[in-house]
Amino acid sequence: MTQPILFKNSLSIALLALVQTTLSAIVSVASLFGFAYSSGMDMNAQFPPLFVTSMVLCLMLVRPPGDIHSQITLQPELAVLRLVIQWLLVIAILLFASLILHHPLHPFRIFVAWALITPLILIVLTLVTMSIARRLLIGASNNRAAIFAGYNEISRALANELKNNPALRLQVKGFFDDRGYERLGIEDNGELNGKLTDISEFVKANNIDVIFVALPMRHVQRVLDLLDDLRDTTASIYYVPDIFVFDLIQARFAEINGIPVVAMCETPFHGYQGIAKRLMDIAVSGVALTLLSPILMGAAIAVKISSPGPIIFKQRRYGLDGQEIAVYKFRSMRVTEDGAKVTQASKNDSRITKVGAFLRKSSIDELPQLFNVLQGRMSLVGPRPHAVAHNEEYRKLIKGYMVRHKVLPGITGLAQVSGCRGETARLEEMEARVNYDLEYLRHWSLRLDIKILFLTAYKVFKDDKAY
Repeated sequence: MTQPILFKNSLSIALLALVQTTLSAIVSVASLFGFAYSSGMDMNAQFPPLFVTSMVLCLMLVRPPGDIHSQITLQPELAVLRLVIQWLLVIAILLFASLILHHPLHPFRIFVAWALITPLILIVLTLVTMSIARRLLIGASNNRAAIFAGYNEISRALANELKNNPALRLQVKGFFDDRGYERLGIEDNGELNGKLTDISEFVKANNIDVIFVALPMRHVQRVLDLLDDLRDTTASIYYVPDIFVFDLIQARFAEINGIPVVAMCETPFHGYQGIAKRLMDIAVSGVALTLLSPILMGAAIAVKISSPGPIIFKQRRYGLDGQEIAVYKFRSMRVTEDGAKVTQASKNDSRITKVGAFLRKSSIDELPQLFNVLQGRMSLVGPRPHAVAHNEEYRKLIKGYMVRHKVLPGITGLAQVSGCRGETARLEEMEARVNYDLEYLRHWSLRLDIKILFLTAYKVFKDDKAY
């Protein structure tokens, strides 16, 4: 959905946005032509189709790093990651099309060189255009003045964000509210400039560019009256809904055929973010299985000779969207419970074998779940899946329990590295674990996943709750 226009219009900004939109297609075709020409090859019938196909794919898939106005605060590493993922998708489609159509990408060495060098050129040019965008946007001519209609928690929060982020070049000139300082229960700090009926004259007298209407949704008539008063001004008006008083998970705005909607509870793994997480899961789990294969074989042999029963214990647990999945573990107990009642392992549990105690303490018993990750049933990092019997018990006792299933369950998670590992003998312990899981959903990033993986490796040998 379109970002709020917090900057004044500029022909140079519009041209830069156009350049960013077509940059990938231009660079793709130019670099392909350069490689073919420098190799002394004739531009025969094989190259024009590749020129056209790559150009179309780039225009469709290799998009600019967000709205040009949002690039002022966008982290460069996120822009680079997004670009690399988009380029890999283009290459994958070209290879797949070549295979299906039996039309080899000949000469293949030119295609490989083009596929490797082009993204490097794109990364450099993207960072350059982002830098130019920042310089244009933070220029003094882009300063805008803003006021708030409504003095409440959401308007103060947004005002603080604007004040703490000077790069947005939006200066808060005050608040308007029909209640005085006494009714608001605050001290006279000079932030209130008057009542709602005073806004129109204040806007015209002080050259206000932006008005944020932060009145509660129940005050519809006050909002309509205010909009009617402001028809005589040229200020941009934005409504700031007070839905954020609710406990939201990955809240964001979107539209369906022009009708605005607000996501109040949604997965963070959408678009390229989901692709990036999945690629990391596949790469890390594949490398881990290769490097740890001797340990996996040794554990399997130890489980087999230590006690009767299967090597791998498969337990039904809830996965993405609450669908049942089979989670793999090395068997560490003399029993394999997976019914309507499952008793959690406790300290000095007599059901745990001697080999199983070591496997659980070292977390080696969890390693077979790397195969779950490759299958796409689990992720390296996410809320830990619980037995179906436990899920059915706790979903009735803990508010928001099932929200944790908006994402793939993980081998490890924020709760586990925050001390919430092992037996949950009391309801408060499971509530704490769920709270960490929901916190993970609210603030997910690849950086957080990597941090959790490193903390997990560190805590394997430090955690006394593993038994």
